[in-house]
Amino acid sequence: MTTPAGKRLTGHGLAVGLPARWEGRLYRRVVATGQQQPGKQQAFGWAGEQSHPILHLGNFALPASRGDYGTGAVERMGPENMFVALLEFGADCLGTALYAPAGVPRVRPGQFNPNGMQRRIAGQAGFQHFFTEANRPFCLYVVIGSHRNAVPLAKQVNAVLEQIEVQP
Repeated sequence: MTTPAGKRLTGHGLAVGLPARWEGRLYRRVVATGQQQPGKQQAFGWAGEQSHPILHLGNFALPASRGDYGTGAVERMGPENMFVALLEFGADCLGTALYAPAGVPRVRPGQFNPNGMQRRIAGQAGFQHFFTEANRPFCLYVVIGSHRNAVPLAKQVNAVLEQIEVQP
């Protein structure tokens, strides 16, 4: 599902209102079945993999093809851009120490780190946090286009995070 800015994106028990100039996509990856069928969408992952919801948000045009943690999108970011990925994990993660924090977190400027990126990109900084909300385990991964602009960018990211709703 894709939604234009200023609209509400819903699906898979998740919802988020998007501010102006933001766009979002909410989907579950197509998973491999062991056999590829002609004319069908190419699957990712491995046969038998469990697919969980993935929410991507950005204040720039998100490319159609992106990795779960924004590969393909973050390379296009400028210094004022932000990318948010919210990835759900399996129920087997519930109750583990990594997912013990409760609730969708808010970010602080000092939490962004250039070394927090999946792959370092000059000027950018990342933040990653695992948590549980509505008895569902998630990873929040946020990239800001400029570590130097962390204060105003963190404020904007938090405004979007406040709009995320998770249903049990």
